[in-house]
Amino acid sequence: MQTFQRTPGGAPRARQVAAAVIGNALEWYDFIVYGFLTIVISRLFFPAANEYSSLLLTTATFGVSFFMRPVGGVLIGAYADKWGRKAALQLIIGLMTVSIAMIAFAPTYAAIGIGGPVIIVAARMLQGFATGGEFASSTAFLVETAPADSRGLYGSWQMFGQGLAVLGGSVVGALITKGLSPEALDAWGWRVPFVFGLLIGPVGMWIRRHLEEGKDFVDAQRDAKGERSLGSSLNDHRRAVLVSMCLTICATVSFYVVLVYMPTFANRQLGLPLDSAFTAQMIGVACLTLLVPLFGAMSDRIGRKPILIGSVTIYLMLLYPLFSWVVANPSLTNLISMQVVLCSLLGAFFGPFSSAIAEQFPSGIRSTGMSVAYNIAVMLFGGFAQFIVTWLINVTASPVAPVFYVIFGAAVGLLGAIFLVDPVLAQSGAGETLPALKKV
Repeated sequence: MQTFQRTPGGAPRARQVAAAVIGNALEWYDFIVYGFLTIVISRLFFPAANEYSSLLLTTATFGVSFFMRPVGGVLIGAYADKWGRKAALQLIIGLMTVSIAMIAFAPTYAAIGIGGPVIIVAARMLQGFATGGEFASSTAFLVETAPADSRGLYGSWQMFGQGLAVLGGSVVGALITKGLSPEALDAWGWRVPFVFGLLIGPVGMWIRRHLEEGKDFVDAQRDAKGERSLGSSLNDHRRAVLVSMCLTICATVSFYVVLVYMPTFANRQLGLPLDSAFTAQMIGVACLTLLVPLFGAMSDRIGRKPILIGSVTIYLMLLYPLFSWVVANPSLTNLISMQVVLCSLLGAFFGPFSSAIAEQFPSGIRSTGMSVAYNIAVMLFGGFAQFIVTWLINVTASPVAPVFYVIFGAAVGLLGAIFLVDPVLAQSGAGETLPALKKV
């Protein structure tokens, strides 16, 4: 049985894992809560002539964070590769905490006029900038501090944290919207989830102050031959960038359609009550979250590629039949069944996902390389996911249209998995350093 031991420098590995995961969980918690409370925020900060215009302005601020991600990814990724994962992780959680505080305590439009929405937009831009560096820096840190035979398990805690945050954010959002009157929700209740998230920040900052860099990064820094430009470094690893982008496209399209968009789809296209839609979502996300570390650990035994190819192939085959079945027979039971099946397959895919991407790059440019590939894919294919599926429904006049976008993402992901370099399959003997994780 795999257990958390101690790093070579003496720090407990459980603390290392918690430090890496907590920031990513905070990021996604804030993301989900903001999305859940969009209607309330639109009334308070973006009043307009009609509800549609108000919502449009609010969702525009939602999209601003996506455009800041590549910027944050490149700058923070380069910072992490030069000064260390620990320094980057401390910077990121500090920025995240500030952005959440700005939203939690922002005066409304009624209180200070245009200053209210300006604060919200600035907070979302800061959050997007920090988020751009979080996934790559924390994943690189997890993989580099893990035992050589447990990198799949350690990397999987990244996606486990995301799943847990989505689940927690949905639960907190559901509780306050059901437990408070509309007047109380508008007056102060909407701030509660952000204040709760704000309390996590100092804990994460304290934990991240006591980290130790992984041996791979330390060796890469010691043996570095000199500075190289970002362009030339990434040009030498074009295959790694493309494979990582393909896998991320599958992950981000599935996340934003199968998880984030699904309650809206169930309510508008299937005619199910919103509380039923969120019930199905929470059950599906719970299945996904529990399966992620199991398949991450399994990938340490049989390899990343077999699990990625197998899960995405089955997922690709079942998408259209399941969507068509639920649209033809809309019910809470059928929706839960579809979500359990799809989210379980996504849990298998997400298990080795983070480690597989990290292993495509050498330590010296790992954080930067991952940031570029991950954030560009998320910005283009995740940030526009809800817009694209809404457009598809209008163009095709078919409620099942969103599945075509998910199928596209899954097909691209399968292509990436096929061309993946898998160090577990390539290793020549037990206990050896994985080839893709050797220093530059």
